[in-house]
Amino acid sequence: MTTVDNSRTETIEDVLARIDELAPLIRRNAAASDSDRRVPEETIDALKEAGAFRIVVPRRFGGLETSLRSLLDVTSAIAEADGGAAWVVTLSNTNGWLCALHPGRSLDEVYANGPDAIVTGVLAPSGKVRKVSGGYRVSGRWPYSSASLHADWSTDGALLVDDDDQVLDQVAVLVPRADFRVEDTWYVAGMRGSGSNTVVVEDAFVPEHRVVSLGPYMAGEYIADHPDAPLYRGAMTPFMNTSIMGAQLGLGRAALNLVRTKAAEKALAYTTITRQADSVAFQMLVAEAAMKIETAHLHAYRAADDVQAYAEAGVFPDLMARARMRGDTAITLRSINEALNILLNAHGAAAFAEVNAMQRIWRDSNVGARHAVTLPHVSMETYGKALLGIPEHITPLI
Repeated sequence: MTTVDNSRTETIEDVLARIDELAPLIRRNAAASDSDRRVPEETIDALKEAGAFRIVVPRRFGGLETSLRSLLDVTSAIAEADGGAAWVVTLSNTNGWLCALHPGRSLDEVYANGPDAIVTGVLAPSGKVRKVSGGYRVSGRWPYSSASLHADWSTDGALLVDDDDQVLDQVAVLVPRADFRVEDTWYVAGMRGSGSNTVVVEDAFVPEHRVVSLGPYMAGEYIADHPDAPLYRGAMTPFMNTSIMGAQLGLGRAALNLVRTKAAEKALAYTTITRQADSVAFQMLVAEAAMKIETAHLHAYRAADDVQAYAEAGVFPDLMARARMRGDTAITLRSINEALNILLNAHGAAAFAEVNAMQRIWRDSNVGARHAVTLPHVSMETYGKALLGIPEHITPLI
């Protein structure tokens, strides 16, 4: 096993300070990230140097092994400068966290070259796995694989099938960069920089230790495997759902800051008001948007703190608690999207000019809010069913 001396490992405060210093560079590269549909290598390298990809990496590999709250802090700070870059950091950390739930030697391989490995992945079972001597043969196509363009590893859901193609189990497979290719399929309206292309594996051999059954993980049966590491005792679905809220929080803050900054110099079109800031109607719009952004933060951080509290207690939260955490993410997403629409109305038509960052923030947020795992209407239905004691749920991701 490769280990790293922790004596000089950065703290989360160090990482946040470095990201603050990097903000001008990340912001300067954001337009290219959007137009090129990939985060520039200059930004990725700077974020690696800042420790942004180490937030939930185990300490024994040189990671920070902090908390879900810290992940929200870091990714929201990055999103204030570039939503796509924040999404790459979020998904790599989240996929790395999923890998760390498995106590086997696969994690040694992921971080053999250091703690800054980038991990892409898609949980949906979009591939097939067949048992062979010493391991498995894997084939599949996984679209919407965020961070794919920079990834060293990919962790993906698949169906374990027998020789007659009958499904035996749903599993997760871990594949190194040499064994997958990336198809350029991510042509979308927003969050372009995330590089959420299609990962393709064609009849690759995967050793046994890099294939795990997902059922026990969905049920929290890994908790006992991490007696000294609370971070990896967090409930899987609530952790995943909450982790991707960070980008939304940062995008909301970025939009509010932009509108407030411009308000002192921008007129209210076709009125006698020469400064938007002097308009009572404008003031009320900004206040309403700000409160919605605050609401989003309250719900996102409540969910993060609840995930952490259950993890520290070594307890897998019951259905009601997990469903309510999904409800928190729904309110987070809706609040940010509503705030952005209000801010667009306040700022005016200039928000849609290509040179104005507002339009990119709006596009990134709206595309990110439609991630299949966190659809607000599914989350609210899930919570409603739990509140009413209805046992039949429409998703296993609770």
